[in-house]
Amino acid sequence: MKRLLLTTSIVFALFLICSQTARAQRPKPNYDEAKVPQFTLPDPLLTSDGKQVDSAELWWKVRRPEILRLFENEVYGKSPAAPNNMLFEVTSQKNDALNGKAIRKEVSIYFTGKKEEPRMDLLIYLPAKATKPVPVFMGLNFYGNHTIADDPEITLSTKWMRANQEKGVVNNRATEKSRGTSASRWPVEQIIDRGYGLVAIYCGDIDPDYDDGFQNGVHALFNKDGKSKPAADEWGTIAAWAWGLSRAMDYLETDPQIDHKHVAVMGHSRLGKTSLWAGAQDQRFALVISNDSGCGGAALSRRRFGETLNVINNAFPHWFCDNFNKYIDKEDELPVDQHMLVALVAPRPVYVASAQEDQWADPRGEFLSVLYAEPVYKLLGTSGFGAKEMPDVNQPIKQRMGYHIRTGKHDVTDFDWRQYLDFADQHFQGS
Repeated sequence: MKRLLLTTSIVFALFLICSQTARAQRPKPNYDEAKVPQFTLPDPLLTSDGKQVDSAELWWKVRRPEILRLFENEVYGKSPAAPNNMLFEVTSQKNDALNGKAIRKEVSIYFTGKKEEPRMDLLIYLPAKATKPVPVFMGLNFYGNHTIADDPEITLSTKWMRANQEKGVVNNRATEKSRGTSASRWPVEQIIDRGYGLVAIYCGDIDPDYDDGFQNGVHALFNKDGKSKPAADEWGTIAAWAWGLSRAMDYLETDPQIDHKHVAVMGHSRLGKTSLWAGAQDQRFALVISNDSGCGGAALSRRRFGETLNVINNAFPHWFCDNFNKYIDKEDELPVDQHMLVALVAPRPVYVASAQEDQWADPRGEFLSVLYAEPVYKLLGTSGFGAKEMPDVNQPIKQRMGYHIRTGKHDVTDFDWRQYLDFADQHFQGS
């Protein structure tokens, strides 16, 4: 027993040493625009064999599939198709939640068609007075659906979670103190009052956010030929989360209370990277929102500003496919950049948001991705972006493409949500 304890202590000590070494070797981030290197972005309207894309037909038949394959093979990894035999189960419903304003229900999605793990739980709020199917915002959350609102009737997640004392997480599990701890990021009543519903999903239901060799979560359901992990061009965790969002959409298509033709997918930070990739792949998402998504999300990789490919791939080796590592400190060799990810959403509305104090996520790089995606939106006959320079702080741009940079830090705020709700009104009402 003593030998076992000693061995465990040595392993943990070595882990700490390796972690500290990795942090010590982390490149110093650049926050100086003058030090941003010169770069040339790949043209979203130029095919790999050098042909100019000058028609919507050529975009849909040739260039868009080409770009999608490049992101699959080199950045996020290829994901499997939807399972043939998923099971949907409504596990709770309350028709007078939020003092009578809302219907609140919980739905479990079993990926194998049997009541077994892994499963994904949806928390759904809908306006109680709605007389027809309602449009909804769908988003992943970091610490469980029970954090969305301080409601003791919401099922407390039992899944693994990142350590966070402020969120009431003890030994990587939620406690009763976790309830409502993320409510500031999810203004449920405001969403309901504006006539929308909300679908919330804990990202860890799909895949835990740590590097475990993909032994937990949905990856293990799809390992091929006896392999224990995805191949170098197959899905990482961000792709798995995006796949889960599409499986939630599969359920929404069966729910008569939800207008599945008007679903806005929204994500913050790493989950903003996820919402963009989900929206790029799955055109059933009618509106796509990225909130402070940064590197691997909306920010241009070639700028090497704030978080870089070197940092993100070493700190979070599970997020992307292994092929993405080829481009560490070699961003100019990437066959794509993130403006092309934004372009894959076209012609559907897309909104990218930044925060003034969130230099790590490179607000200017996020703005430029929208700007350089605009030619695709214009080609497809939309109003595009309509801006050439970054707007002033708290002065949003809202055409077919939206952008704002607000005061404050890396977070989701009421200001952000007001813009998203207004943007949805602009594109959903009357359609």
